[in-house]
Amino acid sequence: MSLVRRLAVDVTPLRDNIAFRWLFIGQAVSVAGTQVTQVAIPLQIYQLTHSSLDVGLVGLAALVPLLVFGLWGGAVADAVDRRKLIVITSAGSGAVSTVLVFQAMADLRQVWLLYVCVAVQSAFAALDSPTRRAMLPQLVPGEQVAAANNLYFAVFNFGVIVGPLLAGVLIGAFGFGAAYGFDVVSFSIAFLAVIFRLPSLPVAADAAKAGLASVLEGLAFLRGRHVILMTFALDIVAMVFGMPRALFPALATHQFHGGIETAGYLYAAPAVGALLASLTGGWMSRVHKQGAAVVWAILAWGAAITCFGLSSSLLLGLFFLAVAGAGDTVSAVFRSTILQTAVPDALQGRLSGIFTVVVGGGPRLGDLEAGAAASVAGNAFSVISGGIICIALTLVLSVAVPAFAKYDSRAAKESEPVPVG
Repeated sequence: MSLVRRLAVDVTPLRDNIAFRWLFIGQAVSVAGTQVTQVAIPLQIYQLTHSSLDVGLVGLAALVPLLVFGLWGGAVADAVDRRKLIVITSAGSGAVSTVLVFQAMADLRQVWLLYVCVAVQSAFAALDSPTRRAMLPQLVPGEQVAAANNLYFAVFNFGVIVGPLLAGVLIGAFGFGAAYGFDVVSFSIAFLAVIFRLPSLPVAADAAKAGLASVLEGLAFLRGRHVILMTFALDIVAMVFGMPRALFPALATHQFHGGIETAGYLYAAPAVGALLASLTGGWMSRVHKQGAAVVWAILAWGAAITCFGLSSSLLLGLFFLAVAGAGDTVSAVFRSTILQTAVPDALQGRLSGIFTVVVGGGPRLGDLEAGAAASVAGNAFSVISGGIICIALTLVLSVAVPAFAKYDSRAAKESEPVPVG
């Protein structure tokens, strides 16, 4: 029984804090709908074009708005009431999903419109994500940040599991319009939860105005803080070279001899492992060598992706994707915790904006890299080589910045740069 308690997910932030509880509920409702759309769009594009490269371009369509609005959005999150900003971004994302419903029901068959919707929704998400992340240290005490992050990732991964499965069922039975309609409903529920239950979070009277100077101030904070920079660098390595998501529709058809339902399994499998890691992640709040934990987690991700590329059995492939997802969640929890506990509240939005750009941009660059490599050398080569490169670069960076693997949250000084060696 003691072992079960040590491993079980820590729900203290939900039990102790009403505001965080409602923010969590809104996130829980909307994430499944968001994932349905993120699966439906590449499936619709693949159905229209039968091209993995065209699917990979979805990542490029999302990348530019993510880069621009992620950095600016972080500055906005430090300058305005964060609750009001979430209301705006939720409404905007729901409106984009409504457009997706109409284009599917009208059978417009316009790939460019899908790319435009991806770009606009990416802009709203780039404003929304750093705002939610910046709110977390305001809502829970420092000793609960790791547990709160784990809860966030647990519900996110549950949505990533349910979303692709729902997408496969809804698209297969009712078409793409039904999938996008589900997203509209989920955004509406989350919108109501935030607007009626989340308290106002006004900023300080001397808060910086959202502009270029504010963004540059956030970037300047990173100078000399090599541990924080490593949390960004390692995630870029893992997502750019070890994320074969753009290949899932093609792999489902050609490597695993299935269709849309099989693609749904591939999209969901990493989240299954990630959810299991979160539900048994009570130990994470007791880990202080957080940098070393990130390194080992990303090495596990790269190894699992490599093995996935070598798999010819669907069940074996799903297993390795699940292992990869578990490693990714452990990495994400500790990278988030390092950032949120090492940055002053006045800069949380801007640093969370940088985090959003890295976390959101990496997979989109990975989509483009995976699609391009597959178009040149085949799907299997793209996946296997990406996993190997991920492992190699993680080891190189760990040797280059030994302070990261030695990082101990108990000894970290929030106000001082962390040295390289």
